[in-house]
Order: sequence, then C-alpha cells, then structure tokens
Amino acid sequence: MKALLSLSHISAGFVAVLVGYTSSAVIIFQAAEAAGAGPAEINSWLWALGIGMAVTSIGLSLYYRAPVLTAWSTPGAALLVTGLSGYSLAESIGIFIFCSGLLLICGVTGLFDTVMRLVPQPLASAMLAGVLLQFGLKLFDVLETELLLVGLMLLSYLLARHLIPRYVIPAVLAVGCAVAYAQGDLQLGLVSWQLSSPVWVSPEFSLPALIGVGIPLFIVTMASQNVPGIAVMRANGYQMPASPLIAGTGLTGMILAPFGGFAFNLAAITAAICMGKEAGADPDKRYWASVWAGFFYLLTGLFGATVAALFAAFPSELIMAIAGLALLGTIGNSLSASLSEETGREAALITFLITASGVSLMGIGSAFWGLVAGLLAYQLQMWFWPKPAVVSISES
Repeated sequence: MKALLSLSHISAGFVAVLVGYTSSAVIIFQAAEAAGAGPAEINSWLWALGIGMAVTSIGLSLYYRAPVLTAWSTPGAALLVTGLSGYSLAESIGIFIFCSGLLLICGVTGLFDTVMRLVPQPLASAMLAGVLLQFGLKLFDVLETELLLVGLMLLSYLLARHLIPRYVIPAVLAVGCAVAYAQGDLQLGLVSWQLSSPVWVSPEFSLPALIGVGIPLFIVTMASQNVPGIAVMRANGYQMPASPLIAGTGLTGMILAPFGGFAFNLAAITAAICMGKEAGADPDKRYWASVWAGFFYLLTGLFGATVAALFAAFPSELIMAIAGLALLGTIGNSLSASLSEETGREAALITFLITASGVSLMGIGSAFWGLVAGLLAYQLQMWFWPKPAVVSISES
C-alpha cells in the first residue's frame, strides 16, 4: 500500500500522461478529422485510446512487475493526418484493424526482430521525418499570422529545453494558453465535464488503403515507437521479452479499432519518466508509476469529451504551434539518424523527399512510395558499393 500511494510514483505517472497528451493530443484531433470523424467519433477515439492505454499499461506492469508504459502512436497519427485524405471513416477503421493485426502477428510469432531487419533504420527514420516535416513547416507558417503568440511559444520552448527539459511541452502550452487568454482567444465557456461514449464504426477494407496507409502505419509504429520503447526499458535495466508486449498492444488495437483506437505501442520518452530515479528510489517498485499512469489514462479516456472540448477552445494557431514544437525534436532526430552514415544516405534522402512531397500514385500515399524507392536505391547501392580489397597472407 505504501508503494501504491508513494508521491513519487503518483507524480511520475501524472507527468508522463500530461506530457503525452499535451505533446500530441492535438495531432489525434487532426487525424480524426482527416478520417472524416465528427465530434461524437472524436470523443470515441479519445475514449478508445485512453481505455486501451490504461488496460495495457496497468495490466502489463502488474504482470511483469516492471514499468511498462504504452501510448498511442504519435508518428502514426501524424501519418494519418495526410494519409487518410480521400478515404472514408469505415476504410480508416479497416486500416487500424489491419495495422494492429500485423502487430499481433509479429508478437505472437516472434517476428518482431525479423520484420525490423527488413527495413534499414535510416530508411524508417527518413520516412518518419518526411511524414512529420509538414508539422514543422506549419509552425513557422502560423508565425506569420500570430507573431506574438507563436513567437513567445517558440522563445519559451528554446528556454525551457535548457532550464526544465522534462517539462518543455507543458511549459510551452502554459505560455501559449496565457497569451491566448490575454488576447481573448480562449473559448473556455465551451468546456464542460462530460463522459465520453464509444461509437462503433463498421470497418471496410480497401487494398489501396491497406497498402498505402496501413503498411506505413505499421512500419512507423514499429520502428519509431516499439523499437525505442524496448531500448528505453533495457537501458534502464528492465529485461522483458519484447514479443508478448507487442502482441498485447496489437490485440488491444484490434479490439478497440472500431471505436477509434488506431494503434497502440510501447512508449519511449514518457516511459523514461516512469523508469528514472525521480519515479522512486527502488527500481523494483517503479512499476507503480506506470500503474498510476494507467489510472490517469483511464480518466482521460472516460472524460475524452471534456478533453476534446478543452482543445477545441484553443485557437488553431496555438494548436499548430504546439504540435510543431512537440515534434521538432523527433524531426531532427529522424533526419540525423537517416543521414548520419554515408552508406544508404542517398537512399534515405530519396525516401525523405518522396514522403515529404505528398505524391500519391494509384491511390497509394507518399510514405509507401518513399519507402519503396528508398529500398530500391538502398539495395542497388549495396550491390554496387565498392568492397575493400582482401589481401591474402601469401601476397603480403
């Protein structure tokens, strides 16, 4: 009981959820709108995501007695913002089920490592950077129309990342809200406490949608979320089997996809909050921080309608700015990872440019074509890359 009610565990769990929501909830709204979801469906998405993250975080943490924190796929949501354009809501649900099914298969069969080896990490990083690029550009687009609001948010970001790096996004959001309130742009009268209700949407399966959006969503979720998530756990000394964790998130996604649970995965950045010394002096008890995070996930899911109304009260420029700033580090890290090595650099650049272009061929989105072109360029480079000469002992 003492461990359960530990202030360090409770605060770590709360901060992890707060950082997760303030850094990417706005992208969920944009993804839902791109899928054609109305207010009721958006509330259902938040309900499904909150419930799914709560169940997996609490269940897996208690079962393994280790801090297992799950999350929605933020890069996946960003991909959906552009990828779902032209597809119906029912087709979008089909994409979610397909992606979660692939995650479940990878977990049950143990193909996690095998699948990830098929896509070189530089190409996966390049595809992610191309998907997220528009969010970084929009940050500076809205700077032109809302100089004071976005300018102060940008300045607070630059200061906070050095002074309080763990709380950068909450701090920037607080500054943005304060400025918007002073300007009379916050519509807080629209916010009221109300429970969310799940809305079932029957899936439809479209081959172009599954190939063009479902496969990139699966790859992005695996490469940019699950792989770092496993790395963070093992770096903190928690050696757990990866496959059951992946299978658990995949199964949860398949169950909750018709309600808007588009993809669940292992958390990385927010998970680190529940694994560090600040989450508790005893590493063997830190799983309670993830359990508390699951409890707060549950609250945000049950009151998803209130969360949606709260973000609807924000001016659109604030939403664009906070999304761009939240993804700035991910864009930079993805570009760095994709271009850091000379081997495969050109292939990664091709992947990035095609993905960022937004080109659509045969109804299939740019993320898929960027990856295909990048893989082709990468394989050709591997075939023709000059090999070092081997000198035998007799010749020396």
